[in-house]
Amino acid sequence: MSELEAVGVVKRFQLGDSTIEVLNGVSLLLRPGESLAVLGVSGAGKSTLLHVLGGLERPSAGEVRFGGKDLYALPQDEVAAFRNRQLGFVFQSHHLLPEFDALENVMMPCMLGGMSRRESREKARAMLDAVGLSHRLAHNPGKLSGGERQRVAIARALVLDPAVVLADEPTGNLDPHTADDVVDLFLKLNAQARTALVLVTHNEKLANRLAKKRYLVEGRLES
Repeated sequence: MSELEAVGVVKRFQLGDSTIEVLNGVSLLLRPGESLAVLGVSGAGKSTLLHVLGGLERPSAGEVRFGGKDLYALPQDEVAAFRNRQLGFVFQSHHLLPEFDALENVMMPCMLGGMSRRESREKARAMLDAVGLSHRLAHNPGKLSGGERQRVAIARALVLDPAVVLADEPTGNLDPHTADDVVDLFLKLNAQARTALVLVTHNEKLANRLAKKRYLVEGRLES
């Protein structure tokens, strides 16, 4: 598995005549099997950092490297392949497709990656079983609880055994017990599959369960 590295990342936004610097020289190195919690106040740029790390938002300066290659110097098709094959992204809002059932939602990344329908179905079934939802395969998101929907989203993010998982406030809409269960699942897969994990949260208690913890303050990562 490859390392994910940010080197001197800067991200600026133009708002009218003003330039807002959200990230100001952020550097980090994430190796296989490592877990990092990023904390910060609302508006600190935590989500922006994940989007930059995940190939979704080009930095204004600096580099994001995966396997030693600058992600944003690659052709767009290679960046898209990285996001589908090497990266699992979990958002606070699950972003499931309402017209498809749980199994079909989790099959999507497999199908997009060129896997056969049969193999996609087998992998999706196995991953939903791993998150404790083997009894809810045929249920559409509207018939699932908030915790179940988030577990389907996690299964979808992990179905292709990504090298890196980026989780943006994945427990923000969940009750404390369900939130603990979700973090249990992340840490279990982090340990078993050596998946690198970056989890953005405002919850200090949950952050303390990860191996490393850093704070995003005025655009910089601090210990």
